[in-house]
Amino acid sequence: MSRRPKPEPDFATPPDGVVSFAMPGAAKGEEAVSEPEDELAGALDLAAEGETVSASLQRGSEVIKSYLRDAPTGPGVYRMISAEGEVLYVGKAKSVKKRIASYARDGGHNGRIARMISLASSMVFVSTATETEALLLETNYIKQMKPRFNVLMRDDKSFPYILLTGDHAAPQLTKHRGARARKGDYFGPFASVWAVNRTLNALQRAFLLRSCTDSFYENRTRPCLLYQIKRCAGPCTGEIAQEDYARLANEARDFLSGKSRAVRENLATEMTQASEQLEFERAARLRDRIAALSAIQGEQGINPRTVEEADVFAIIEQAGQFCVEVFFFRTFQNWGNRAYFPRADKSMGEAEVLDAFLAQFYAEKPAARVVLLSHDVENRALLEEALSLRAGRKIEVAVPQRGERRDLVEHAAKNARETIGRKLAETSAQTKLLESLAAAFGLERKLRRVEIYDNSHIMGTNAVGAMVVAGPQGFMKTHYRTFNIKGEELTPGDDYGMMREVLRRRFARLVKDEGADAPPVTLDEHADPVDTFPSRPDLILIDGGRGQFQIACEILTELGVEGVEIASIAKGVDRDAGRETFFLPGKEPFRLPPRDPALYFVQRLRDEAHRFAIGTHRARRKKEFTKSPLDEIAGVGPARKRALLHAFGTAKAISRAGLADLEKVSGINAATAKLVYDFFHDKD
Repeated sequence: MSRRPKPEPDFATPPDGVVSFAMPGAAKGEEAVSEPEDELAGALDLAAEGETVSASLQRGSEVIKSYLRDAPTGPGVYRMISAEGEVLYVGKAKSVKKRIASYARDGGHNGRIARMISLASSMVFVSTATETEALLLETNYIKQMKPRFNVLMRDDKSFPYILLTGDHAAPQLTKHRGARARKGDYFGPFASVWAVNRTLNALQRAFLLRSCTDSFYENRTRPCLLYQIKRCAGPCTGEIAQEDYARLANEARDFLSGKSRAVRENLATEMTQASEQLEFERAARLRDRIAALSAIQGEQGINPRTVEEADVFAIIEQAGQFCVEVFFFRTFQNWGNRAYFPRADKSMGEAEVLDAFLAQFYAEKPAARVVLLSHDVENRALLEEALSLRAGRKIEVAVPQRGERRDLVEHAAKNARETIGRKLAETSAQTKLLESLAAAFGLERKLRRVEIYDNSHIMGTNAVGAMVVAGPQGFMKTHYRTFNIKGEELTPGDDYGMMREVLRRRFARLVKDEGADAPPVTLDEHADPVDTFPSRPDLILIDGGRGQFQIACEILTELGVEGVEIASIAKGVDRDAGRETFFLPGKEPFRLPPRDPALYFVQRLRDEAHRFAIGTHRARRKKEFTKSPLDEIAGVGPARKRALLHAFGTAKAISRAGLADLEKVSGINAATAKLVYDFFHDKD
């Protein structure tokens, strides 16, 4: 739980007192960010360069030694940069000079450090006033530059919170995600939207606070359905006095702040008094509210008895992959958990990975009063100091050895072990499915990236193309793409023309980025499979029949793209699943056996592309529904648009208004009125 947030320091730029300097040649890597395709070249091809491993390592050591003389003796951050300008590694140290000296020594480096030194061509140093500032600045640089040899926290989605607003006479209880700019009390984080929705549902029954927006609230003339089903007290139409509603809001605030026992006791006392005074309806309502509070506390899974507020971290390593399980406990309740799979070198230990992960995790998130860890990390004291500085209160970072705190950590570790086990099993199953698909299509190459294409529209309107991507890790949603169909010469509803535009745009960009006949990339044996995911597909699947298949072949031939297999999926007779016909180059159309695993896999791929395409189309169509002609007038922003709509009611009425009428609207000057008038009448 956190109350009205204080402004957090911005560590995107060096803090006051920080001095940054670079040696000659380092400027090239100042803002370099490694892309996935760059990381595919991570294996240093020394044979091609005519160098031995020892020679390359010696060369890298000499580069680092040349920077040692000018390295800061105090705390700071350093960056290692390759000859191509790629930022290889970002690190911090209490004494940068001593840390750089450890890299410059001959021998004694593990495989990861040796590879990093071999690639180093220049260095950049940033001095800071304290080691705490160095930790914060290092975290910021890692998030910006994504260096290949650092531990990277791949999942950086924001957490949902519950917000009790403080900028309205009748506070709203709602779900919130993103920047906490609105005035009010924020409670969380919750691990998932599902956990927030479940808690909000119970809180509505317990405290009867409104969930509607301010605009909806202001325009009500009679209570809504939520009031009828006893989920809201109806402050919008005066069904409850303002002071009574404020008391409900204070009770909700106290409950979410950890005073749940006191709130329940007060409600129980009121229920008893109402019963004694023969006010049975009021007693029944209080009884239902108490039951709702019990549901909140009873459905949270394991609820600690002695730990009021804590973030619990446990890390497990299996088969070279790491899983960090995070549990959130607030007001003696379990508010959910989330698993992370950070990118880290296989040679690193669990404590080392967890140490790097924690700083990135808390870069933009508030910490609980207690942070419990499964492993003791090197920077624990430094992290504790940095979190306390940011929060403005004492934050404890501990590795519990006994008691309920230890039980919570062991429970998190058990979940991490089960989660990574499931992930490895799913990856193995996905690899087998890709192998079966290649065998079913008679492909000799190993499938690492499969792209599936589909279009969606209604009579040609709001047409979109969708690209879904699958690989050994399953569906790679960060690689999904949508294409707004732009071709003005297209006949509405021309599926062939839409597919032609989508494929031409996709592969023209691929050719521009890496060339038409780029050779297959040899993967680094030390590289992470997610980060080495190729940008070039091994197979593209088209949702369509022979016509779409021929178009795909024509586009790839036109652009000179080689090494990409093409297949098309025609829906079965009567569109029945299991009777699909497949088209491949040089083969007669064929079907797969009804119970073939490869057929089920293709159906999953096609259905995912269909789902993504329809979802994108619906979102675009919804946006068109709410679009106003006023949005197209330059110089008419949200405030002026509201003023015009408030004065005339609709955009159609505004279009019919005279210039003199427009000038009379509050907030609309003569120049703006002329803009609006000319916009509609020029069209006429």
